[in-house]
Amino acid sequence: MLDTSNLRKGLKIEIDGDPYVIVQFDFVKPGKGQALYKCKLKNMITGAQFDRTYRSGEKFNEANLEEVEMEYLYSDGEQYCFMNTTTYDQEFLSAEQVGDAKNLLKENTVCSVLLFDRKAIEITLPIFVDLRIVKADPWVKGDTASGDSKPATLETGYEIQVPPFVEEGEKVRIDTRTGQYVERVKE
Repeated sequence: MLDTSNLRKGLKIEIDGDPYVIVQFDFVKPGKGQALYKCKLKNMITGAQFDRTYRSGEKFNEANLEEVEMEYLYSDGEQYCFMNTTTYDQEFLSAEQVGDAKNLLKENTVCSVLLFDRKAIEITLPIFVDLRIVKADPWVKGDTASGDSKPATLETGYEIQVPPFVEEGEKVRIDTRTGQYVERVKE
């Protein structure tokens, strides 16, 4: 059981059976009366946000969250299949739950999956992933009119900007936090 004195930004609590994370937190001590804790909460399943004010002494349940290493196996278009690397159990996540991570998700990528009451709700990719470029315009020496980058399509279908010297068929490292090119990968 948590108390209002435990409230802080990033804390995950359970309200009405759903996990919430505190996105913003302010402590207000009026001259008279009880202290107030103003929180902006975000539902970790739906993404809905709202403000709520608590008085000192109120109690909360800590969200029953667990982070597990899982390997991405395949997608049938609507569902994404992940396998727990220790128990070999399989979990299916919807495209909505996977979110933008699907742009950089390749088979056999080991991800961190957040579970709430043993049900997957969120996925975190490794910081860097290596993907092959399947389509990129050739670079013409001396062509500086196009600037310092060109569009390239990755094996996942995601399009990024790469330097002009990067060619089709090469492997590149992508930063999953920004979705941007980092460097070429030697094979």
